[in-house]
Amino acid sequence: MPIIKLSPKYSFKVPVNAQIITPDIFQGKTPEEIAKLQVWEGNRSKELGELFKISENGNDALETLVIEISGDLKKVRRIGAKMSIGEIVIHGDVGMHLGEEMEGGKITVNGNAESWMGAMMRGGIIEVKGNTGNYVASAYRGSTKGMRGGKIIIHGNAGNDVGNAMLGGVIKIFGNVGQFVGVNMHDGTIMIRGDCQGRMGAEMRGGKIVICGHVKSVLPSFTIEALRKRVKVEGEPIEGPFYLFLGDLNAGGNGKLFISKNANQHLSFYEKFL
Repeated sequence: MPIIKLSPKYSFKVPVNAQIITPDIFQGKTPEEIAKLQVWEGNRSKELGELFKISENGNDALETLVIEISGDLKKVRRIGAKMSIGEIVIHGDVGMHLGEEMEGGKITVNGNAESWMGAMMRGGIIEVKGNTGNYVASAYRGSTKGMRGGKIIIHGNAGNDVGNAMLGGVIKIFGNVGQFVGVNMHDGTIMIRGDCQGRMGAEMRGGKIVICGHVKSVLPSFTIEALRKRVKVEGEPIEGPFYLFLGDLNAGGNGKLFISKNANQHLSFYEKFL
């Protein structure tokens, strides 16, 4: 299968809506046909070839189509939207809505990603080597269904509302996060290796949140259940000990919130309730 390579012809000053950049749409097309696909730069419809240099390299070892994009893509939005096959590799920073409603395949970002990454994702894998913005894997405004399946791995930090209305799948973040991790969460797993700014699990009804770093406090609508030596994420044991809280009781929830004891000595007063 071929590798389709893209790079911007110039620095974009306004948003570029490029949801057509997916293996699903590129598959079976020549570079010349791909160049004629329509995108929006601001309020102007343009051909993809007007914005990007496009080339093709054959690779018989590849079983699926790969799209490789290099350059500053911070203004380019919706790359990989609804993709179900293949792979996208991005060398540089990328704009909002990366992999929205993604169903399969893999996206790798060797840089940072803006907000709404993996929004309402259903399957596949997104891996970001840098940081991300707000609303990772979240539901859009007015929707009650966020991430339903798949996996997101973030090696840096993330913003607020990670996993808003999450229904399934796995999110692993190795840096720090903002507020409201897992807000309105129903199912799935979120693991934070770093610190969390607070209000995690608000309105949570189910699922699992694991925080290995520091938290300021736990919402009063969560109740302490146990002190666990370790917790498993995708079958991998993470050594603790961890405080296990259940909630959010305000929502009639039974979600599990695991918080590192060693990183949160200020929560030790909960132990008298065990």
